[in-house]
Amino acid sequence: MTESPAPIDRLVALIEDLRGDNGCPWDKKQTPDSMARYLLEEVHELTDAVIANDADAVCEEAGDVLFQVVFMVHLFSEAGCFDLEQVIEKNLEKMIRRHPHVFGEATADTPEKVSQNWEKIKREEKKGRTDHSVLASIPSSLPALLRASLVSERAAKTGFDWDDISGVLDKTMEEWREFLNEIESSGKKRGGDKVAVEFGDLLFTMVNVARFAGIHPETALLRSIQKFEQRFKYMESKAWASDRQIDDLTFAEMQTLWEEAKK
Repeated sequence: MTESPAPIDRLVALIEDLRGDNGCPWDKKQTPDSMARYLLEEVHELTDAVIANDADAVCEEAGDVLFQVVFMVHLFSEAGCFDLEQVIEKNLEKMIRRHPHVFGEATADTPEKVSQNWEKIKREEKKGRTDHSVLASIPSSLPALLRASLVSERAAKTGFDWDDISGVLDKTMEEWREFLNEIESSGKKRGGDKVAVEFGDLLFTMVNVARFAGIHPETALLRSIQKFEQRFKYMESKAWASDRQIDDLTFAEMQTLWEEAKK
């Protein structure tokens, strides 16, 4: 009996058919640049599913991300750059090299030690490159909050950090006072550059608070956004049930419904 092809081989064959002579006009038209946005969208949808703790959605969205990645690799393979096997081999080599405490003689008994070793190995790998900064490999296209978290983590690993969370909390209060002062100084003028700078400083300091507290600011904010959306949609549904729109409610009615949604 002939064995069925592995699922990953079937996925590659599917993409080859989509890009083939008798394939899909849309798929045949795509380039790495055009596909980058779809990959980003699918990653965000996967993130939403993970935050919502929806296993079925995670399974589906993970498949969509995998499709986008394999499709992207296929485009480069068509151009003669590399194929999926090379991508996997390169990643295997990297993961083994960066886990010497598992596949070598190094020791790392804590997650913190593993992280330190990881960054040290990454620096060794990047020797010979023009930009030697520990911040150089952080993508500039990342969402600002996620990028701030990575910048904070990388800088802290060099020793440029507060001793404990009390220090960064004091800094947060200092930044908060500076922000309030700038708000007061600007009067009724809104959107000034100085206010924006102080607000940015406050946000970045709060990212460091999150790091010391052992939480990821991006994930924490996503959870808060989802919580707000759920409660707001509850208010909308209650308004619709009474043949009204949300903006037809008084503020007092909104407050009552908001408290109901929190229960």
